[in-house]
Amino acid sequence: MSVQNRTELTSPVLPAGNRKLGLALLVIATAQLMLVLDDTIVNVALPSIQRSLHLATPHLNWVISFYALAFGGLMLAGGRAGDLFGRLTVFRLGIVVFTLASLAGGFAPNGTVLIAVRVVHGAGAALAAPCALSLLAMTFPAGPARTRALGVYGAMGGLGSVVGLLLGGTLTEYLSWRWVLFINVPIAVLVLIGTGVLVPGDTERGSLDVPGAIAATLGIGSLIYALTRGGTNGWDDAGTLASFAAGAVLLAAFGLIERRSRAPMVPPRVVRDRNRVGANAVLLFLGAGMLAMFYLLTLYMQVVRDYSATRTGLAYLPFVAGVGVAAGGLGPRLLGAIPAPIVIATGMLLCAGGLAGLAAIASVVTRSRLPGHAVAAALTDGYVAGLLAGAVLFGTGALVAVCTIRAAR
Repeated sequence: MSVQNRTELTSPVLPAGNRKLGLALLVIATAQLMLVLDDTIVNVALPSIQRSLHLATPHLNWVISFYALAFGGLMLAGGRAGDLFGRLTVFRLGIVVFTLASLAGGFAPNGTVLIAVRVVHGAGAALAAPCALSLLAMTFPAGPARTRALGVYGAMGGLGSVVGLLLGGTLTEYLSWRWVLFINVPIAVLVLIGTGVLVPGDTERGSLDVPGAIAATLGIGSLIYALTRGGTNGWDDAGTLASFAAGAVLLAAFGLIERRSRAPMVPPRVVRDRNRVGANAVLLFLGAGMLAMFYLLTLYMQVVRDYSATRTGLAYLPFVAGVGVAAGGLGPRLLGAIPAPIVIATGMLLCAGGLAGLAAIASVVTRSRLPGHAVAAALTDGYVAGLLAGAVLFGTGALVAVCTIRAAR
């Protein structure tokens, strides 16, 4: 069974009072922060990357999309590999691959090499991410300790996105865009050193469902490719339609393979669990909305509004405020008094309101770039009316929904 689909883990955990629990949470949370940070930190550097490597505008989004393609496409296979070969071993392997890809990307001489390296980047993240969540569940005993740890882990997703935006802007403006990739190296080394406090856990007997892994990877990858191609070539483009069709066929084949497999990556009972399917659907829509928002707003602020890289990062500070509110335990606290579906629905409504406000920025903002020294000028140029309110709503809603889902599990 894939690691991320497991609800019960029988491996031994560290005693609840063990002081290593804090260090274990720090290691796992830092790994999650790094994996999520890598996407948004590159977002802010995209205009600089384009100028430095002479990337054509239609190809610029591949720097982001190829990472997501490999990450999403290989996630199931990475989780299953952790089951079979040891979650801690696969987690370490993923971090090593991720680190080497960061170095190679930082030294990339042209756009083709950078995009190819981003595929390897995503593969490393796909190995590490599902195992990180499973290691957290095995390290922390069931109860309040695990609930708090899952809340922190969920918050790292949103916080990592924002830290990436702020750090990416600073590194790009004062050093070079290459440092948005080099910065992963010292973080990854510290994570690898810290993995000594994690519980290795047990491995499962069985074999990797190779046909299922291939079908799932190619199917998810085809859908991601179709969505990316559609944004640049048009939704009626023959290549876009063919990719959608290929993705649908491959995922249907994956379903048939899983039904007949002796060791399926996604057991049928997982698909029949409405709560789990609903929770994963919420996380899917939140992730898609967040990444699309960061990509488009970053280009809008730097290309249309002529913000510097640092100012672009600072413009996302309201999102940090929303993340901080939710990460403070708002979701789990509401969960104690209100049914989980209502809390999650409220978070999603906040996200929808935030995205609606951000979508209206073009019509709200009528003047030139935001002066960093005048609040009154900020009010007149539409920053507060557009980005500020939308970012706070989206950040709060997203983290409320994510933290509630983690706690409810």
